[in-house]
Amino acid sequence: MNILACTILSLLLIPLSLAANPHDELVQLAKAGNGVIHLDERVFDLLTSPKRNWSASIHFTALSPQRKCTPCREFDPSFKAVAKAWSTVPKVHRDTHFFATAEFEDTIKVFQKLQLNSAPLVHVYPATEGPNAKSSANSFKFDFSNGFEAGPLAEQLSIHTPIPIPYSAPIDWSKFGTFISLIPIVTLIFRFIRPVIHNRWVWAAGTVLVSLIMTSGFMFTRIRSMPFVGPDGNWIAAGYQNQFGQEVQIVSMIYGILAASFLMLTIITPYQKSSSRQRTQIYFCTFINFLVFSILISLFRIKNRGTFRSFCFVTMLIQSA
Repeated sequence: MNILACTILSLLLIPLSLAANPHDELVQLAKAGNGVIHLDERVFDLLTSPKRNWSASIHFTALSPQRKCTPCREFDPSFKAVAKAWSTVPKVHRDTHFFATAEFEDTIKVFQKLQLNSAPLVHVYPATEGPNAKSSANSFKFDFSNGFEAGPLAEQLSIHTPIPIPYSAPIDWSKFGTFISLIPIVTLIFRFIRPVIHNRWVWAAGTVLVSLIMTSGFMFTRIRSMPFVGPDGNWIAAGYQNQFGQEVQIVSMIYGILAASFLMLTIITPYQKSSSRQRTQIYFCTFINFLVFSILISLFRIKNRGTFRSFCFVTMLIQSA
């Protein structure tokens, strides 16, 4: 009989002992929740009591399916990961800061009291007593401008914890696997394009092409953020200090045609065995040089009319057009 009475008395004293030491209750709740306290209205009031020698990071969320809160589902794993990282710190520091989650369905009155109209939210309640007490008891609100990742959350919350949160991002094995799988693919592709890469004529053509584009004013237009064409549709800008994007294409094409015609005259034409074919190539390349160079001079004359005179009839035709 005495044993039964003592047992009943002990069970009745458990709530009183928990109420007498709220800190121990919070420690047990955090341990049971793998580092996260699942709040109801009573535990929320206990965690945020005016006289507290601990701080708390509270995650306000709405994870129930009927709420259809996609950001809540995206952020919840990050909050749990940071809380789990905090549970690994020494007990002397771990028990001075708690992580908790307030689900809307379980804490409706809390949401109404705090006038919370959106989720997810993270509020940090600093300690009001003890060595970690803050001068202001106002809660800190986490800024979601950096996204829902756990790294920025741990970095901002570490400002309010006794020691920094030892969070480290897990290894993304999917990216590692993707990189490994690309190695044989790249090796196979390189085997096919290796002759092209080792061909000197490919590098020569690429070098000439880049040289033509750069000498035509490509970097000038990029640095100054010049438009592709003028407001009135013109593709030649007046003055030597202005240039449009389309003008770069035209000038580089003119330079390329001139270079090709000169190469034709100096490399290909002298080795022609037929005198008639050689004569035809000379006349043709000379005419191309004369014609295209006239167009180039006319472009300079359009940009600054006081610099050049008409070089041939092509200039006059362009000016009249």
